[in-house]
Amino acid sequence: MAIFKGAGVALVTPMNEDGSVNFEKLEELVELHIANGTDAIIACGTTGESATLPIEEHLEVIRVCIEVAKKRIPIIAGAGSNSTSSAIYTSTQSEKLGADGLLLVTPYYNKATQNGLIAHFTTIANSVKIPAILYNVGSRTGVNMAAATTAKLVKTVDNIVGIKEASGNISQVAEIMSLTDGNIDLYSGNDDQIVPILSLGGIGVISVLSNVAPRDTHDIVAKYLAGDVEGSRKLQLKYIPLIKALFSEVNPIPVKKAMSLMGMDTGVLRLPLTEMEPEHAAVLETELRNTGLL
Repeated sequence: MAIFKGAGVALVTPMNEDGSVNFEKLEELVELHIANGTDAIIACGTTGESATLPIEEHLEVIRVCIEVAKKRIPIIAGAGSNSTSSAIYTSTQSEKLGADGLLLVTPYYNKATQNGLIAHFTTIANSVKIPAILYNVGSRTGVNMAAATTAKLVKTVDNIVGIKEASGNISQVAEIMSLTDGNIDLYSGNDDQIVPILSLGGIGVISVLSNVAPRDTHDIVAKYLAGDVEGSRKLQLKYIPLIKALFSEVNPIPVKKAMSLMGMDTGVLRLPLTEMEPEHAAVLETELRNTGLL
């Protein structure tokens, strides 16, 4: 059984003005997503600024999400690292905290070979009992996980159950589904490709857009899975200009700016991320208005 079907939010980590984590706002965000139909929360992924969260803070963010959610929706812990031993520690601690699953990104910077990826993910998954979703995003990590590698991991490691595919390569996604006979929980990792990936057998999205449009992002998936392909397609296309604006600078710079414009102030960014350029922010504000979010 899948950890979730639908729209999982890649949750931002709200900060105070001094750069510390704003746990009060974090609790508010978890409740907001539960109230607005989000199907799962992914804590401490890329959008959550995991790269600048020391392990103590990282685990505390996951713990707070789990405690606030109270099993009303699944909490998936971002636990990936370019160090296998570090990923094992974060994964095992997240399991102890009560996480429903893990999101494991391909190792960044050291750019493992395909055999290295197999060894890395197998070792991490074998350290826990909860299910794991792999995360392929070569644009950020510098390494693409081949379809054959994904298929081998899903077929040979019991608790590797799915993949967040953010390569942008629809042909690769189709190959994954072919090589696994569709026996994989496939999630879009790109908000502008939700419907295309659903059409290949996907069951959802792990979404940045969900931070600002949780109900409609949920509905893009829910409508498609219920057979309302046209309704799903219309919603997908409605949000394309906003999605483009949300990625006009590196994530999560624009989405935090969008949330601030919408009155959901999630605070500062941690360096090396900096505030959004004014010309990009103006386009973002326009697209928020065009979609009725402002």
